[in-house]
Amino acid sequence: MEKRDAPTVGQLDEGNPPISDPPTGAPTVEEVRSWFPRARRPDRQRIVDAAGVGINVVEWGEADGLPMLVIHGGFDFAETLNEFAPILASAGWRVVSWDHRGHGDSAWAHLYSWEADLRDAVMVLDTLGEEPIPIVGHSKGGALALQLGAALPHRFSHLINLDGLPSGRSMPDVAEHERTKMLATELSAWLDHRRKVAHKSRRPGTLTDLARRRGLMNNRLTPEWLQYLVTVGARESEDGWRWKIDPTLRMGGFGPWRPEWSMQRLPGLSMPVYAMLGLELEVMGWGTAPEDVVPFLPPGAKFEALEGVGHFMHIEQPDLIANKILKFIEETSRD
Repeated sequence: MEKRDAPTVGQLDEGNPPISDPPTGAPTVEEVRSWFPRARRPDRQRIVDAAGVGINVVEWGEADGLPMLVIHGGFDFAETLNEFAPILASAGWRVVSWDHRGHGDSAWAHLYSWEADLRDAVMVLDTLGEEPIPIVGHSKGGALALQLGAALPHRFSHLINLDGLPSGRSMPDVAEHERTKMLATELSAWLDHRRKVAHKSRRPGTLTDLARRRGLMNNRLTPEWLQYLVTVGARESEDGWRWKIDPTLRMGGFGPWRPEWSMQRLPGLSMPVYAMLGLELEVMGWGTAPEDVVPFLPPGAKFEALEGVGHFMHIEQPDLIANKILKFIEETSRD
């Protein structure tokens, strides 16, 4: 079994009532959520069993609407879509997303790998019927969508990639024996990391502490939004708030996947493709430039490099990005 124990796995923290009164002057959960009246928590939640790992699936919109699948990025949560998804749902879509294994309200696992995330994605996709549907991916989710689109083109009506074109982190062209040594180093580092954190939990803090820490990675997002993210992406216990992310997870990983391989899949995609790139660089972005993308675009693909937005474009400008997606789907849908 791949499943590991996590607190209240698979349960949305309805209201997430505080364990104790907040420190004097600190905002309450209700206060923070009131700052974002357009943000809406999912309308429905369910668990998909992915080979023993409980994957938390959430939905916005009418249950009988046409599905649109949205894939979040690494060290993120489905509920980062709480402003973005309702805009898509208001156009009649049943917007579906899930917490990646080890994230949010999905179960923790012994195995975290690119292939495991792909399998989880297929398990969720298989619950939405057999007809092709629009699939939107942000960051790591965009790279996952590219590989899924290459392997399962019949499941996609459209592929929309939000700053998930990771060509900026290429591996050097080295001899095969050197690649083997590099992989051995990665494997050793990963095993060392697993041993080091096997019995640790994430460092607790106040709601504002966690928001401030997250701001080091998401420097373009407002402190208010980051506090909102804590209320849906963290859990409060007696000693403070902790992110709902397995502490054994780390950026990167190992296995037969390199970021630059994602770009090489682009030319072969057969469905309508819309790729957007945020030009404001930030820590969690890929650092990809427009000239890295254009040579790889498949015939007929739409590409936009957006000024004034960063990696988390759908959080910075949810109306702008949602409306671009809706317009693209309308203009490129087959009768």
